[in-house]
Amino acid sequence: MGAAVSPSAGAPSGRAPAAATGRVLTGAHRALLVAGFLVNIGTFAVYPYLAVLLRERLDVGMAQVGVVLGAATLVQFASAPFTAAFAERVGLRRCLLLATVLYAVGAATYLAGADRPALTVLALFLSCGAGSLYSPAYRGYLVQGATPEQRPRAVSAGNAAGTLGIALGPVAGALFLDDPGRLFAATTVLYAVLAVGHVLLPPERAEPSEPAGSPEPAGERPAVEPFRRVLHGLAVTPFAVTVLTHYVYMQFYQYLAVYAEGRLSAAVLGAVMMGYALGLAVLQPLTAGWVGRTRHATAMAVGFSCMALAMVAFATGRTAGVALGAVAMSVGSAVLFLRNDLEALARSRRSATVTFGQQRLAVGVGALLSGVVGGTVYGVFERAELLAGFWLVVAAQCVLLPPLVLAVARGGARRARRAARR
Repeated sequence: MGAAVSPSAGAPSGRAPAAATGRVLTGAHRALLVAGFLVNIGTFAVYPYLAVLLRERLDVGMAQVGVVLGAATLVQFASAPFTAAFAERVGLRRCLLLATVLYAVGAATYLAGADRPALTVLALFLSCGAGSLYSPAYRGYLVQGATPEQRPRAVSAGNAAGTLGIALGPVAGALFLDDPGRLFAATTVLYAVLAVGHVLLPPERAEPSEPAGSPEPAGERPAVEPFRRVLHGLAVTPFAVTVLTHYVYMQFYQYLAVYAEGRLSAAVLGAVMMGYALGLAVLQPLTAGWVGRTRHATAMAVGFSCMALAMVAFATGRTAGVALGAVAMSVGSAVLFLRNDLEALARSRRSATVTFGQQRLAVGVGALLSGVVGGTVYGVFERAELLAGFWLVVAAQCVLLPPLVLAVARGGARRARRAARR
C-alpha cells in the first residue's frame, strides 16, 4: 500500500467491506491460510533441529550455538517493524512474494552449505529475513476489514493455519534428519512453488492507519508514518508481556531437541512436537472467543501457569513427561499468543500491519534473551550433568517474572501517557 485510506475510498458505490457484511475470511484469505500452512511446513522442518545442525556444522558448544540462534532470530524480529512499514508502502502482496523468494534462496543456501559453515550461517540469516518480511504482511492481509469483534477469529485462523504447518514440519524434519540435503532440496522446491502462488493473490484493500475508536481521527495524522517512527504508538504492556512469553517459549523450542538426544528417539520427539503444534492449532480457534473477552492479566495467569507445568514435566526426561509438557505448552501458548496480539491491536495507535511488526520485534527480543541467557544457563547445567535443573529454573521464572513484568510495563505505560499529555 502506498498510502492508507478509508476502506470505502475508491470502492465501487454500494459495495460493503468484509467487516460490514460479517464476512471475515474471503477466498483470498483462505488461499493465504494455505500458503501460511505450507510456509511453516518448510520452516519448521528445519527450525527445531537448528541447534543440532549448527553444533555439527560449526563444531562449537551450546553457548555459541545459542548466541548464533539468538542473533539470527533477533535480526528476523527486530527488523519486523521496518518490514511492516515497508509492506505498507509497496503492498502486502508484493511483500509476501518477495519473502517467499527469499525463503527459496535461503533453502538453496542451506543445501550448498553442507561443507561450508559460513553458508549455513548465511542461510539461517536469509531465512530469518524472509520470516521478517512474511509474518507482518501475512497477518495484516488476514485482518484487513475485520472489526475488533471479528479480530479474534481472523487472528486465530491465521495462527492455526501456520501452527498446522508447525505440526507437520518437525515430523518431516525428523524423517530427513540423517540426510539434510534432501530436506533442503525439497524446501527449495516448495518455496519456489509458493512464490508462484503468491503472484496470483489479489491486491489487498487499503486500510486506515488508525483503528476504529482511535482518540484522534485518521485524517489528522500522516496516513503512513516515516520509517524513523516505526515504534511510534507502541503498545507497551502487550509488547513487554510478548517479550517474556517468547523468552520462555523459545527455550522450549530451541533446547528440547538437544535435551532429548539420548532420551527420546527422533521419531518420538517429532511426534511430541507435532502433538504440541496440533494442540495449539485446535485450541486457539476454540478458545478465541474466551481469549478475546478475558482480561490480559487473567490470560497471563492461565498461560504462564501452564508453561511452568510444562517445564517441570520436561525435567523428568521421560517420554510421558515430555508429552505432558507439550500438552501444557499447547494450552499456555494458545492463550498467550492470541491474547498478547489482541491486546496490542486494541491498544496500538498504528495500522494492524505495523502493530504486528512491533509485536514481532517483541518476539525477537524474547528470542535473543532465550538464546543468550537460556543457552548460557543450559551450558552450565549441561557441564554439571544436571540438565533437569535447567527446566526447573525456567519453571520458576514462569511463576516469578510475569507479575514483575506486568507491573513494570504498566508503570512505564502510565508515565508515557502522562508525558504525552504535557
